[in-house]
Amino acid sequence: MKHRIVVLGAGYAGAYVAGNLARRLSPADTEITVVNAEPDFVQRLRLHQLAAGREIEAPQLAEVFAGTGIRLRLARVTAVDPERRAVTVADAGGGGEIGYDTLFYALGSHGAGHGVPGAAEHAFDVSARPAALRLRERLDGLCGRDEGGSVLVVGDGLTGIETATEIAEARPGLSVTLVARGELGAPLSAGARGHLRRACRRLGITVVERTRVEAVEATRVLCADGTALASDATVWTAGFAVGPIAAAGGLEVTENGRIVVDRTMRSVSHPDVYAVGDSAHAIGDNGRLLPMSCASAGYTAMQATAAIVGHLTGRKIPTTKLEYLGNHISLGRRDGILQMVDDEGQAKPKYVGGRKAARIKAGILRMSLWTSSHPTFGLPRRRHRLAAVPPVSAEEAVA
Repeated sequence: MKHRIVVLGAGYAGAYVAGNLARRLSPADTEITVVNAEPDFVQRLRLHQLAAGREIEAPQLAEVFAGTGIRLRLARVTAVDPERRAVTVADAGGGGEIGYDTLFYALGSHGAGHGVPGAAEHAFDVSARPAALRLRERLDGLCGRDEGGSVLVVGDGLTGIETATEIAEARPGLSVTLVARGELGAPLSAGARGHLRRACRRLGITVVERTRVEAVEATRVLCADGTALASDATVWTAGFAVGPIAAAGGLEVTENGRIVVDRTMRSVSHPDVYAVGDSAHAIGDNGRLLPMSCASAGYTAMQATAAIVGHLTGRKIPTTKLEYLGNHISLGRRDGILQMVDDEGQAKPKYVGGRKAARIKAGILRMSLWTSSHPTFGLPRRRHRLAAVPPVSAEEAVA
């Protein structure tokens, strides 16, 4: 009987791992199934651009995995039972169960209202393609009015900054306000913060700093200091969270639901499960928690792939890098910020801004799309057979 590898999620990490495993493990011994709710590949890094009105590529997953030997199951994951090694899914045909021997968990994260009243009911977000399209439809409606409209972006993290600047540039007829809980761009260096402020002024964005939103209503948000900010479209970017599936299934998770993994991205409670990206509570080489990001998804996916191949074939598991080098922030199409960080996660004094940073970010987006759309390109052609000896633990293999 073939060893069944099931990959949950076909985002940047899931597509990468599935392609790598397909090229490195013999199909005589393994079968790889990818489960994803959407039929196409979602460029999450560009969803704020989609919401603002730009067209972005969305390759069909059936074409992405064509000829790789990877099975694609279009379905929504509803439960994981690691004791029975089964995944429950729902689809147009009623769903069912998928059994596995090795599970790769890469379901990512979604926008989180963090219990703020009205956020879920009245705010838009850009954490998924359907949500971004709903915001786009709302912005289209506002642009069609003679009086325009006001857009309020809550949260000045990377997603909030990119969303506010993209909307302001793409739809100059709308009034855009960015609400920051602290100082605008606080994690950035002094020079980068100044560049960000100049970009906001150039784009006509009103910045409201040191303000905490306590409630979201249909046409305004209520702040902790008693003020109310009018809004025809409130975009919530003040945090992300993972779904409850891992916790409900009995996997060891943190308080926020991220799966606790060892250095090889293997679940500390269930060794047949590997988790990466936003779904994993992974510690980087600097001893700090890796942040939710595309970069973290890439590094953790490389480590998990090496661990799965090594574990199944009886080879030594190499230690790949787990690091976070910096942030690439787009400020519309022609401006951006490249901010590197040190081993403590603090911004380095120097930064790259302007068109050069925008070109670097655009290059990263193109590379991420191409590699995800060609998951087996350029990978080793030698396919290893599975080991006949009893498998060793990840810790023993690394040692």
